[in-house]
Amino acid sequence: QVQLVESGGGLVQAGGSLRLSCAMSGGTFNNYNMGWFRQAPGKERESVAVVNWNGSITRYADSVKGRFTISRDNTKNTVSLQMNSLKSEDTAVYYCAAARWGILEVIKSYDYWGQGTQVTVSS
Repeated sequence: QVQLVESGGGLVQAGGSLRLSCAMSGGTFNNYNMGWFRQAPGKERESVAVVNWNGSITRYADSVKGRFTISRDNTKNTVSLQMNSLKSEDTAVYYCAAARWGILEVIKSYDYWGQGTQVTVSS
């Protein structure tokens, strides 16, 4: 059974940086497209950044373009999200997810989810 474990969340001031990491176990990592999603209180879960199985394709939400970078290391079974120039509106629970098939940005494509990690940006 695929398991995803996120780490790296926390409290940061606006303008600061955080790096989230997600480790996969129980599956063949390079068989999966990976994504980072977030959900703020009272809002729907949204796609933040996604990467295909070999890292050749990445997609970002317009709200994070130029500030966030997704990367994966298929030798370590990890996917990371580098978040720079953080804003208060980036405050949310961030989830890592894995998709065997489907359209990268579509949440329903993702079969496995981590437990989430809280990111809080203070203004």
